[in-house]
Amino acid sequence: MTASISRTTVIAGAPAPEWRTARKPVDYPTAVAGMEARVAAIRDGSGRELVWLLEHPALYTGGTSAKPAELLNAGGLPVYETGRGGQYTWHGPGQRVAYVMLDLTRRGADVRGYVRDLEDWIIRAMARFNVTGERRAGRVGIWVVRGSGREDKIAAIGVRVRRWVTYHGIAINVEPDLSHYAGIVPCGIADPNLGVTSLVDLGLPVTMEDLDNALMATFGEVFDERRGGR
Repeated sequence: MTASISRTTVIAGAPAPEWRTARKPVDYPTAVAGMEARVAAIRDGSGRELVWLLEHPALYTGGTSAKPAELLNAGGLPVYETGRGGQYTWHGPGQRVAYVMLDLTRRGADVRGYVRDLEDWIIRAMARFNVTGERRAGRVGIWVVRGSGREDKIAAIGVRVRRWVTYHGIAINVEPDLSHYAGIVPCGIADPNLGVTSLVDLGLPVTMEDLDNALMATFGEVFDERRGGR
């Protein structure tokens, strides 16, 4: 895990999560192994909470609710079955993945509340770029209204919790190749009026560093104030 790490940032407050940013794309099995190790360390008290920012090489993952029929055409990309919640999604260059490893026993022991906090975090980060991200009942993730009845997903959420320690997390599209989403039914949603977008697709010249800064700046607005209970 440490081979791909280039930066550690500490948010004010004690104790606070460690922040790490990968310099190069991290393959999926390496990322999962790294998360598993940190979750175990958090649980036994030997490791700090962690927010790990990274990109993956182009690949698909299927969550615990994924249906084989929703993998339309992998196009030679690797497909990983994973223990996170949700269905099929794509990861790859131009998408910021944030793997979030927090001890929920210190944060209210509320899994649904945690997912809502992730949504709040994304919405607040998007607002830094004047993007209005919205929740939708029955549709996990964060959506933007495009007009004429169309809505596009800009961020996905898929989490797993082991003995009250979270892992996996969120994925936000900055400037990915959106054509890869044609290989799956993204998150099981086949409605032609519901698509996938990115910050650059919305006409915003946002860089990965810009988004990272927004995520770091808004994390404490949501999670620090939840520490110790809701």
